[in-house]
Parts: sequence; C-alpha cells; structure tokens
Amino acid sequence: MATAHHPSTPTVRPGVQPLRAAKGNSFIWRKLHSLLGIIPIGAFLLEHLLSNFEATKGAVAYGEQVRFLNSLPVVRVLEWVFIFIPLAYHGLYGVYIWIRGKSNIVYYPWAGNWMYIAQRYTGLVALVYIAYHVATQRFMGVSLPENPGYAFAKVHNELMNPLVLAFYVIAMIAVCWHFAYGVWLFAAKWGITPGEIARKRFGYVCLALGVLLAVMGLVSIWAFIGPGSAAQAAAAVQLH
Repeated sequence: MATAHHPSTPTVRPGVQPLRAAKGNSFIWRKLHSLLGIIPIGAFLLEHLLSNFEATKGAVAYGEQVRFLNSLPVVRVLEWVFIFIPLAYHGLYGVYIWIRGKSNIVYYPWAGNWMYIAQRYTGLVALVYIAYHVATQRFMGVSLPENPGYAFAKVHNELMNPLVLAFYVIAMIAVCWHFAYGVWLFAAKWGITPGEIARKRFGYVCLALGVLLAVMGLVSIWAFIGPGSAAQAAAAVQLH
C-alpha cells in the first residue's frame, strides 16, 4: 500500500540552510561569528595581503607602507577594536563549536565531509599562525610602529629560519583556503546565493579568489627571502 503523504510535510532540500532567528543565544553567537569572519576580519586579511605585497617593490616601499598604516588616526584603538578582539572571538568561538561537536555536515551535502574537515583544520592552523605572527611582529623585538624602517629586515630575519618559512607557507595557503571557503559559506548561510546552481557558480568565484590570494601571499614571502633581500633589508635599516 502507498503511504499517505501529508501536504504539510516540509520538503528537505539539499544545500546550506540560511541562518534563522529565534534559535536562542547560540544563534546570535554563531551569527556574530559568521559576520566577523567577513567584516572586519576578511577586510583586514585583504588589506594585510595587499600591504605585504608592497615588499615586491623593495624594502623601502614596504617600510613606507608600514609607516602609513601606523600613522592612521587612533590606529591603536582601530587595531584592538577591528582586528585583535574580532580575531580572538572568531578563532576561539570557532574552536568552541568544533569541540562541542556541532557538525554542519548535514547542511552541506554537495560539498562533502572533507570540505567541512578542511575548513576546521585550516581554521586551527590560521589561529595558531595569526597568534604567532602578531606576537613576533607586533609585540616582540623591534617595535615596528615606532621603527617602520626595520619592518622588512624583521620579517626577512624571521623567514630565514627554514622551519618558520615552512610554517608561513603552509599557513598562508591555509588562511586563504579558510577565507575563500568562508566567503562561500557566508553567502550560502545568509541566503545571498539561494539554490544549488547559484552556490555552485559562486563556489568557482571563491575558488579563484582563494588561489589569487594564496599566490599573492606566497609571492610576498618570496620577496622577503629572494635574491638581494638581505642587502635590501640592511640598506633600509641604515637609511632609517
């Protein structure tokens, strides 16, 4: 016998469920976590990659970029409000979600289990890398806000350690992957890309974005350690 299908039974569609209201405090925290991943963290990532790309123009150009950023009005307030605090919340709450085991795999059937796992692990790598990078470049050694001419040399000296260099390369790829896929998730969860076709097409856009950012980041790393980088670093320090 055929089973009667009640007309009010909801149809389950594949894809990413949008964020919906009235789901308790976890909805608010998750919504904030999702939003901060794009604004301001995503915007800061783009700015940071563009600033680091100035290293391809030489040590002096990179130092001038560092000087410009640190000359912005109330830059220390902006640094904490729009960078450090959002990064800490996004990273730590992401770890909390992972530990709690609230998997979203059932919401992303087309992406597959490995995409979910990759997003989690690249996020963990990104968190460790950002914490290390901020600690060493912002709070240890020569203070770059007061001595921007030392910026190129400081990064150069750090990357001359093969282990640190390998860590930076792996982390750069992980960060760009995490951001690019995060943009895709954000658009899907917030209903910006409704429907499987829209999400699939936007997926190619995000893939291209991730590759572009990763290439920019790797080229910037090479600029700090490539031929002539040591001489440029020494010259920039003497000029300062």
